[in-house]
Amino acid sequence: MFVPLSGADITDLEKRTIMDVLNSERLALGPYLEKFQEIIKEYAGMKYALAVNSGTSALHLIIRALDFQQNQKMIVTPFTFISSANVALFEKGVPVFVDIDPHTYNLSVKNLKEFIDKDYKDDVTAFMGVDVFGVPLEWDEILKILPDKIKIIEDSCEALGGEYKGRKLGTFGKAGTYAFYPNKQITTGEGGVIVTDDEEIFDLCKSMCNQGRGKSGEWLISERLGYNYRMDEMSAALGFAQMKRIEEISSKRKEKAMNYFELFQSEERVVLPFIPQEVTSQSWFVFVLRLNLDWVSELIHIPTWVRNFDLPIKIEGKQNRKEWKELINKIRNILQTFLKKLSEKGVESKNYFYPVHLQPFYRKMFGYEEGDFPVTELISSLTFAIPFFSNISLEEQNYVYQIITDSLTEIKNETFV
Repeated sequence: MFVPLSGADITDLEKRTIMDVLNSERLALGPYLEKFQEIIKEYAGMKYALAVNSGTSALHLIIRALDFQQNQKMIVTPFTFISSANVALFEKGVPVFVDIDPHTYNLSVKNLKEFIDKDYKDDVTAFMGVDVFGVPLEWDEILKILPDKIKIIEDSCEALGGEYKGRKLGTFGKAGTYAFYPNKQITTGEGGVIVTDDEEIFDLCKSMCNQGRGKSGEWLISERLGYNYRMDEMSAALGFAQMKRIEEISSKRKEKAMNYFELFQSEERVVLPFIPQEVTSQSWFVFVLRLNLDWVSELIHIPTWVRNFDLPIKIEGKQNRKEWKELINKIRNILQTFLKKLSEKGVESKNYFYPVHLQPFYRKMFGYEEGDFPVTELISSLTFAIPFFSNISLEEQNYVYQIITDSLTEIKNETFV
């Protein structure tokens, strides 16, 4: 059996809706774009919604609309999809990383407070809040900690439908985003959307996504620098049809997640996703497991302070950093060996995420190295996404569980040095 990592949930409704677009021969800037934006706006409970061609484009437009300038700094997590940080670079600004919580995998409130207390300066003008894997940030605390001058962007590209204390994710900042890649809760193929209550942000983003045209939309007249970030009509039609089914899709994904929780509840060699009590509706994007460090320590020596996640803000000292890098590489080698076993048995699985600060060009630009954000580095070496999508069958989930448990047992016979 082969079980893919993800799969889109497409029905006859989506196919008929797309055929409606093809039959109309209106393939751009048509009625389905308006319909899709309207249904997203109503779902999020926001005044404005603007559909664009990707979540990355959505984030870029927001940061430009907020007048983020060259050499200004933006706080962001190093444990995220890379575009969350890259948009600061697009504007010649600087992403400033704050390490994560080892349970939620979101940016740590404790570390954020320490950064604001010790390192905050006026050149820090933006905060990119990422709801990683659909799990909400601790928004109440974050809003208390951040100075008023810092403008908040909420990257909820992985969190459509999620709620924190009854409030939809994507609505805690000046503007928020959702994304619709085929592995997301709903899909438009490629695509994203901006939601906001701020008319000025909406107008600027709408202009910039369409080559800088003004409100009049006059053909070939640009009032500002813009981009071709528009969403096409077929993508919008697909998104509209998917949103008509959002409750059904969300219910199916929750059911599949609960199946995994039941299957893995007694498997102590892995750690299940942590859902904070403040979450009133969990948005299931991916299902990420973590190798249990206590189990990993049976294969290689891991100091107690590492097993307990009693980690410093930064690993200090050349020798300590050398030892830390060696340890992380050993753990990552165990994870990669394990993932290879899954792949050989037909279970597609991927490491989620690789630390942004250790991406090759971030190392080159900023001089980052192992030890700079130890919680992110450790979590990254342990976490992996398993097959998860709306229509995964219970038989497939049982197979995934069996292959994972079998492979964990086989790993015990491997030698890691």
